[in-house]
Amino acid sequence: MLYYLFDYLDKHFDFPGAGVFQYISFRAALSIITSLFISLIIGKRVIKYLQKKQVGETVRDLGLQGQIEKQGTPTMGGIIILCAILIPTLLFAKLHNVYIILMLITTIWLGTIGFIDDYIKVFKKNKKGLAGRFKILGQIGLGLIVGLTMYFSPDVVIREKADRQAPNVVSTENIFKVENFSNATQVYSKEPVKSTKTTIPFVKNNEFDYAYLLAWLGDGYSKWAFLIFIPIIIFIIAGVSNGANLTDGLDGLATGSSAIIGVTLAVLAYVSGSVVFANYLNIMYIPYTGELVIYISAFVGACLAFLWYNSYPAQIFMGDTGSLALGGIIAVFAIIIRKELLIPLLCGVFLVQSLSVIMQVGYFKYTKKRFGEGRRIFKMAPLHHHYQKVGYHEAKIVMRFFIVGIILAVVTVITLKIR
Repeated sequence: MLYYLFDYLDKHFDFPGAGVFQYISFRAALSIITSLFISLIIGKRVIKYLQKKQVGETVRDLGLQGQIEKQGTPTMGGIIILCAILIPTLLFAKLHNVYIILMLITTIWLGTIGFIDDYIKVFKKNKKGLAGRFKILGQIGLGLIVGLTMYFSPDVVIREKADRQAPNVVSTENIFKVENFSNATQVYSKEPVKSTKTTIPFVKNNEFDYAYLLAWLGDGYSKWAFLIFIPIIIFIIAGVSNGANLTDGLDGLATGSSAIIGVTLAVLAYVSGSVVFANYLNIMYIPYTGELVIYISAFVGACLAFLWYNSYPAQIFMGDTGSLALGGIIAVFAIIIRKELLIPLLCGVFLVQSLSVIMQVGYFKYTKKRFGEGRRIFKMAPLHHHYQKVGYHEAKIVMRFFIVGIILAVVTVITLKIR
């Protein structure tokens, strides 16, 4: 909203300094500062209010060190995160941008599902919360919205390279040339195109079109690309959202991991939305995705500020209100900037947590069926609880997961050049 106000003042009244709102970097800085400020200011008030209403965590005794002490800690703190994301985005982003609209829908949609789940657990005293099938239906619904928008919206486009070697080409009506930092020239088509292409890490000229998976249908197969494109999006959203939910088992683990991932996504969005950087790095140029930096800056600010209260020993838990939303936001953001195939690497912490649960449950059922007695791979799943059972302190486990997350984030950024 403030973007439109200052844009109006700049154009019609030449208001001093108003033009600075045109810069993504300036608005991103304001976004993260505002997000931090909102979280820190309302955080204490929300904690006191939840304590007053006795909105506390109900803890099952699983024999974990320090677990019983968490009994009664306020939950549903994801409300703080959601507010700290939505308010700065509404203030500083271009709200007519289709990608910003998708991210706002994602935040509210999954935040609502998580809130309903927490409400049932806390106020209805039902430990199971919202039935799993309804969570999955909600994630499928969001996947359909994102997938259909990405596939059919005329505003979701990419710019394709007209010629990779064009040092002497002069711009015409249909092409324009871009020089990068090494003075190499690349020609792009002025006409944006619809595409189901994505980025393959560690591969030169790293673009893959999902439509290729339907090539066996013969001529005209590309018009059926949505049949494979949308289910893949649904799978990614459900997988990452649930992965973040499983990771939210130790103080600060999901929050800090999400902040690390968010910083990396901000870098990827900025270079993908800049024709100069996209040309220099030889990656897909996706117009208007640079605006997402404002959103993801608010996301990072919200996570860091919430970590102030959520770090060990936690004063508040985010609950499913926060964890489902954080995972879904990361998934949709990666899909929008066509970097979803980097998720297994970038979100490696979430992935290993999910795999540990799948392996544990699968092996237990298999051995029970075969030997009559269920056996376990880990002492407990998800993986972070295994390390608790081994004897590591909670704070040490979280910090080491953060270190692993940072390493994975660095490697993810390096994929822009290592191919």
